[in-house]
Amino acid sequence: MADKAKYKPSFTYSIMIILIVIAIIATGLFVFEATIQIMMFSALLAVIPLIARLGYTFKEVEESAYQSMLTALQPGMIILTVGILIGSWMASGTVPSIIYYGIQTISPNLFLVIALILCSLVSMATGASWATIGTAGVAMMGVGQSLGIPIGMTGGAVVSGAFFGDKMSPLSDSTNLSAAIVGVKLMDHIKHMLWTTGPAYIISAIIFTVLGFIYSGSSVDAEQVNILMNYLSENFKFGFIPLLPALIVIILLVMRRPPVSSIFIGALAGGAVALFYQKELTLNAMLDVFYHGYTDSSGVEIVDTLLQQGGLTSMFPLLALYLFALGLGGILYEYGILEAILSEIVIYIKRASQVVVLSMVTSYFLLFIGGSFSFSGVMTGTLMKPLFEKYKIPPENLSRLMEDTSTQATPLVPWTAAGLFTSAALGISPLVYLPFSFLALITPLFTLFYGVTGLAMNYKASR
Repeated sequence: MADKAKYKPSFTYSIMIILIVIAIIATGLFVFEATIQIMMFSALLAVIPLIARLGYTFKEVEESAYQSMLTALQPGMIILTVGILIGSWMASGTVPSIIYYGIQTISPNLFLVIALILCSLVSMATGASWATIGTAGVAMMGVGQSLGIPIGMTGGAVVSGAFFGDKMSPLSDSTNLSAAIVGVKLMDHIKHMLWTTGPAYIISAIIFTVLGFIYSGSSVDAEQVNILMNYLSENFKFGFIPLLPALIVIILLVMRRPPVSSIFIGALAGGAVALFYQKELTLNAMLDVFYHGYTDSSGVEIVDTLLQQGGLTSMFPLLALYLFALGLGGILYEYGILEAILSEIVIYIKRASQVVVLSMVTSYFLLFIGGSFSFSGVMTGTLMKPLFEKYKIPPENLSRLMEDTSTQATPLVPWTAAGLFTSAALGISPLVYLPFSFLALITPLFTLFYGVTGLAMNYKASR
């Protein structure tokens, strides 16, 4: 039999598919209060027959989804390994030590801005925002909660710092990817980002400083903090040794060792400290911590909330959602759904400023649909680069725009890999820290301002 004719999707048909996806997910979440995982999976399955109607077999569409899911292997391994690391560092006293010393030494008024700067430095040195959030970020959440700082504010400071350092680091995979997609030199890309990220970071630091003076100690219970400090001092040994696992991970990442192996070595180091220094666990119990997380119960709410975290299993729901999101985004791209929508919009573009606005909207839209910066960045760069060339906009503006939007927003979208990971590591929903992720909220305003006015766009340098 001859192959069936294959058709390109029309604009109307593509919009219909997107609306069906949105309706399925929104109805499940807000009407039936279902989990995001099952609704994303349902949306993926619902889209497959709609794509098949264009002349493709079910098998072809399914295989496209599976191919897209393969891109989740590396970040998925990082997610699982960080789960092991968090549980290990609870048992080893690494995180408890940072919490203990942090409560003793950090001024509550300056805590938020210190958390911002600390996470910025760690992320810049390692080029790894996820590792920063899973290590320094987890510790800062514990310190902030003990000092009475609202958890959303602490989460916002951690996320802002981690992703600022990631964007400014030549070691970062997203930074290198953005420059490579557009075809600009890495350091030119980083320098150009300073025009948007630099002032946004300064404003964020000022806001966090003000919030620190307003909210520090607003909800702190001195008796609970004393109970926490007494529990930590009675159940963990402090000193330099519990901090060694964190130092090992930072050194390995700075040396550009693979993230998965670096993080797992840090987890093993934490396990060794727990076994031979803390001496509270057997080897069997430590392996259980790797798998289920640290679950030792004190009966004290503040202690259990801070310490009962981590484990390989804690990351399973996140990995499932990431797979479903990537599969859905992959087939929407592979079969021309996204291209059909964008090509219909492009005909209305008449000015360079409109190109910038459309690129920003496209970047965010593709992030929401595709669930990862890798997908959004590659697609935005590929689809919008010809328009930037047509209107003679220097390419470093496109690479900067991609980072200002997609990279910054990834931890704020609940179903992206970064959003899932950050939520699990910090123990709060993205909706809780989103209003305080000032860097991600302010940076695009500068991107839009420069795009409309033409300032800081390097037009002269390109001629």
